[in-house]
Amino acid sequence: TSLFEIIVVLNALFFFFYGFQSLNSHMMIEEFKRFGLSNSQRKLTGVLQLLGAAGLLLGLAAPFFGVLSAGGFAVMMLVAFAVRLKIKDSVIQSLPSLIFMMMNLWLTYSFYHLL
Repeated sequence: TSLFEIIVVLNALFFFFYGFQSLNSHMMIEEFKRFGLSNSQRKLTGVLQLLGAAGLLLGLAAPFFGVLSAGGFAVMMLVAFAVRLKIKDSVIQSLPSLIFMMMNLWLTYSFYHLL
């Protein structure tokens, strides 16, 4: 098992968790309100996180899906970082989205080289 595969699996688990949370958690409902995002945007985010997490794992066998999923997460995390800056969250609150964006950019690059 390579570091790449470990990071893919951990990233997928993170997004499976947050996808389910986005769809079901009262705390996430309140967070999306705080972000100024609608209920539909919250649900769409949750579904995209679940699909993307599955795509990351599928990408281990078919790298094209990994490129799409990791690239999508990189964009999603860039938007998340921008939203956090817009609502004036602290750097510490905003940092996870930036870290996940950079990690998913690396995964996109890595999956691309497996094509």
